[in-house]
Amino acid sequence: MAYLLGVDTGGTYTDAVIVDEAANAVVASAKALTTRRDLAIGIGQAVDAAIAAARIAPADVALASLSTTLATNALVEGQGGRVALLAIGFDAGDLERAGLAEAMKGDPVVAVPGGHAHTGLEAAPLDLSRVEALARELAPGVVGFAVAARFATRNPSHETAAREVIRAATGRPVTCSHELSARLNGPKRALTAVLNARLIGMIDRLVTACERHLAAIGVTAPLMVTRGDGALISAAMVRERPIETILSGPAASIVGARWLTGAEDALVSDIGGTTTDVALLRGGLPEIDPEGARVGGFRTMVEAVAMRTTGLGGDSEVHVDTATLAGGLFLGPRRLIPVSLLAAEHPDMVHAALDTALAAEVAGELDGRFVVPMTQAADGLPPRDAALLARIERPMPAAQALASRLDGAALDRLVARGLVMLSGVTPSDASHVLGRLDAWDGRAADKALRIMGRRRNGRGERIAPDPVAMAQAIVDQLTRQTALCLLEAAFGEDPAFAGQDAAQLARHPLTAAGIGGHRGVIEATVRLGVPVIGLGASAAAYYGAVGDRLGARMILPEHAGVANAIGAVVGQVSQRVSGIVTSPAEGRFVAHLPAGPRGFGDRAEAMAALEAALTAEATERAQRAGAEEVRVTVRQEVREAEVEAKRMFVEATITVTAAGRPRVARG
Repeated sequence: MAYLLGVDTGGTYTDAVIVDEAANAVVASAKALTTRRDLAIGIGQAVDAAIAAARIAPADVALASLSTTLATNALVEGQGGRVALLAIGFDAGDLERAGLAEAMKGDPVVAVPGGHAHTGLEAAPLDLSRVEALARELAPGVVGFAVAARFATRNPSHETAAREVIRAATGRPVTCSHELSARLNGPKRALTAVLNARLIGMIDRLVTACERHLAAIGVTAPLMVTRGDGALISAAMVRERPIETILSGPAASIVGARWLTGAEDALVSDIGGTTTDVALLRGGLPEIDPEGARVGGFRTMVEAVAMRTTGLGGDSEVHVDTATLAGGLFLGPRRLIPVSLLAAEHPDMVHAALDTALAAEVAGELDGRFVVPMTQAADGLPPRDAALLARIERPMPAAQALASRLDGAALDRLVARGLVMLSGVTPSDASHVLGRLDAWDGRAADKALRIMGRRRNGRGERIAPDPVAMAQAIVDQLTRQTALCLLEAAFGEDPAFAGQDAAQLARHPLTAAGIGGHRGVIEATVRLGVPVIGLGASAAAYYGAVGDRLGARMILPEHAGVANAIGAVVGQVSQRVSGIVTSPAEGRFVAHLPAGPRGFGDRAEAMAALEAALTAEATERAQRAGAEEVRVTVRQEVREAEVEAKRMFVEATITVTAAGRPRVARG
């Protein structure tokens, strides 16, 4: 009998499930807190508890698979290591496109001559000695490099040559843009490569932590990781391409939702600690975003489920509006450590700080806020940031760490780098006060919400009279923002509103009137036409009110809290590669092979050569990704133009998909 182990590491919790492959059923599940300082601890606690509850031996596990929201969360929160981009053959205007300048956030960008033309021929030579000198100069201040060359998808030779030189000179990891996407649009490929380079260290730590614990307890099964399109890849491959794990957790949740409910058509909404992820199941299958995954405001070239990810979760930061007369609240997009959780781990320090704040007559801006150091590489920090990080040697009140107002900006930069986490009031704390959650320190949550409620709006009135009123206001705001997430997704997926701004439609006064059931001279009714499957550990606590607000049928399946971990082990391994055949002149055809362009005098020969090369590439990738009994499918798209009543070949795109179930350990 084969047992499958699924693990999902989220921003707050790490989940583990044991699935009986023969019975197609969950036999045990467990949760543990995600331990950011050492991921192996949280993973180990969840895995050990699930295996014990299933009453099986670790050696009985035939397949282990991992999904995660850590990469998604990092991009939503603007976190990641400092990287350098080597742009080959691009000019300043190119680099401004696709949001690349914003994404670099001050990280170094160096442009050098080189790259290729659309034909695959060299546009300018690449000076590798210059590349080596730049790499040695930049290496001390970065954790990795991204390399993007003009038309690298037509000829990758400059990217691969630069990668080998940089690796040899610095030992740092290097991401090449052509390995992440076969499509044109160099600036967007460069952006994708930059984000990939930022995530390498984080995902490597996660995979290593999981592998280390599985080996220690005697699990010999191969470790797989869920990709953003729901397919599985080997742990070795994901170390090179961590960008493919963005939307890994949400994609696994879609697979898990379908497996748990059998639903054909539904909105799937997964609330975690950091994000809410919404996608549409249509005919039992999730849609794949043809434009590439969009996360944290950036449109990447990573194939992933069509998912709307919003920085809204159970641990979202609560912002208080004290500028306007009426005041108000807004949640996210940054994740905080809930005060109640920090107090459970450091009770004396947290309660002493909260009691001091309550004793003061006037509420301070940093009251109820704490800073917590993380164990990550801190290369290339400015002096002020380095000095502040040195002071934050242990969890402490934020006011104690900041020596001046200038340190506030430095703290934001440390948080963005993932070197420090903030702790403060979150919806999880509100749930403790309302009696919906009792996992951590409810007294600390009560004190923190009392402190927040003492802040005043523009009229000079307190935000809330007591902790319960403050908590209810936070949960009500979570309900409103979640409803907006679902409405946005619904408008975005409804063909009747194609091409329109889904966010604007969701916030339109007529939509609000329809949701509220307005009855006057105009009568308006708006409701969702499909049910909502609510997933996540806190879905049961929050989604009843969301369903009431939207007039929607809410499905909260058993095991909804561990759907991601379930989805991680019931998916397929799949690898897809594409290539094109062009015709630079009549009677001449160029197949842009993975190894570089090759000319032919016959169109059929060019297409056959490309199909054979792509089939070999896709099959090898699928096997390296952990598939067995690989099946291959081929799709061809030929573009032709009519010139003087004669059909002329323009180009052809061939896409090869190799898929199969993951290899499992036998006996």
